[in-house]
Amino acid sequence: MELGSVGVWWSGSWRPAGEAQVDVPAELERLGYGTLWSSGGFDPGLAPRFERLLAGTTTAVVASGIASVWLTPAAELADAVAALEDAAPGRFLLGIGASHAPIVEAYHQPYSTMVAYLDALDAAPRPVPRDRRILAALGPRMLELAAERSAGAHPYFVPVEHTARARQVLGTGPLLAPEVTVVLEEDPGPARQAARSFTAGYLALPNYARNLLRLGFDEDDVAGAGSDRLVDAVVAWGSVGDVVARIRAHHDAGADHVCIQVVSGADGFPLDAYRELAAALAA
Repeated sequence: MELGSVGVWWSGSWRPAGEAQVDVPAELERLGYGTLWSSGGFDPGLAPRFERLLAGTTTAVVASGIASVWLTPAAELADAVAALEDAAPGRFLLGIGASHAPIVEAYHQPYSTMVAYLDALDAAPRPVPRDRRILAALGPRMLELAAERSAGAHPYFVPVEHTARARQVLGTGPLLAPEVTVVLEEDPGPARQAARSFTAGYLALPNYARNLLRLGFDEDDVAGAGSDRLVDAVVAWGSVGDVVARIRAHHDAGADHVCIQVVSGADGFPLDAYRELAAALAA
């Protein structure tokens, strides 16, 4: 499955801000984004948006980033993936993850739970093939499991340093597809303010905070919405050129595919920002 070098990560509405007549998924495909990632949400099964994204495109891969293993039995999820495969052969990538204790009441033993879930996906009447699934992985054990039992890893909320470490753990074969959050603002004050509207919620989740502590950040860095040092490392803010440089830094560190998530404060999908970035990436 070819994801392309850059994709789009988006969990909100796919309707454009101020351009009601534009078909966003088709336009992103035209702009050269190889994969459209969207949140698995907090409802059982696969959200209807995945079917809509596949129907609205012709060549782009559509990926779940991520579907929680706590919400849907593996056999049911495998059936949902099979239905998408029937509708759009070869274009859906199942991203699954163990989520976070503060938002999952049943959370326990995430590693062994993931192993059992992968076993169940393999045993389903229509199994989800190893090369058609990817794991949300941050720490070494989950990264190793991603390499052994899936196409690779989809780390979220990570700096370039994590991409380099993840590549070392995964080795040369498995796919590495980190998410990179983007703020197109060159003034440091407003840029960091916008970035902190994003970082505050994720730093409250222990898995993300612990991952950053492993990378050399300290408790002060991960407190609240994050220190300037942490915000600058996790969120790519600045000019289009600055953001493109950060995307390329992830590629240089070992990423095969980078999915970018623009934080803009706009009401709707920030299509203009993705257009600017696509033009710069193609240059």
